Amino acid sequence: MTGIRKELVGHLRALHLPTIRERFEEVAIQAQQESLSYERYLLELVARECEDRRNRRIERFLRESGLPLEKSLDTFDLKRLSAKARQRVNLLLDGYFIDNCENVLAFGNPGTGKTHLLCAISQALIRNNRRILFTKCSFLVQQLLAAKKELKLAGFFKKMKKYHAVFIDDIGYVQQNREEMEVLFTFFAERYEQGSVMITSNLPFSQWEKIFKDPMTTAAAIDRVVHHSVILELNLPSYRMEQAEKRKNTNESSNANTT
Repeated sequence: MTGIRKELVGHLRALHLPTIRERFEEVAIQAQQESLSYERYLLELVARECEDRRNRRIERFLRESGLPLEKSLDTFDLKRLSAKARQRVNLLLDGYFIDNCENVLAFGNPGTGKTHLLCAISQALIRNNRRILFTKCSFLVQQLLAAKKELKLAGFFKKMKKYHAVFIDDIGYVQQNREEMEVLFTFFAERYEQGSVMITSNLPFSQWEKIFKDPMTTAAAIDRVVHHSVILELNLPSYRMEQAEKRKNTNESSNANTT
């Protein structure tokens, strides 16, 4: 390694520019072959560093999100949605609701694709430089209870602020006792107009008293969640049932052909 190259590599390492450090010689050869100007050579290097840094950031955000990555837009059949719902999904993909601290609520019976759709939207948002956290409602409640018991609830809320949206899955399946209800309500109150929440539920608002028990608390929770929100109603047949039926028909057809 020549003295100049060794010194340059050292500086690039100190500046935390790994892509430029690894590729400046390769790009220099390319620049010489194509008679690029010094500025063009520098631009090519810096652009590659920025692109690699962006890709690493997206990979980190996807890992920390906890999202099931197999639930993407590529594996969701948007044609199952109504034209109105597809239009709303396209708007959500722009991330405007996050900029306005709005919420997204997906309602529907089990198996209709609520979780899959919001996971797909979340992944697209992460690829657009947003930070999303995915959590089952039951797990979030247990985290909140533990933080409250350890007198660390304020720190937990502060940690949650780094996420542009917190995706709470299956809120309808959690039948809270009073203590659990209180910490979940407190979470909604803390996020209100400060950060977005994304929620899936198999219970319409008219049945949320099963979650929050007390009518006044239920009304207050709904008010905070709905005030700035986009609602997706997935009144669809169960996707899992449709797939099971297709497999059944395929197997019956295959058996008929072999007999």
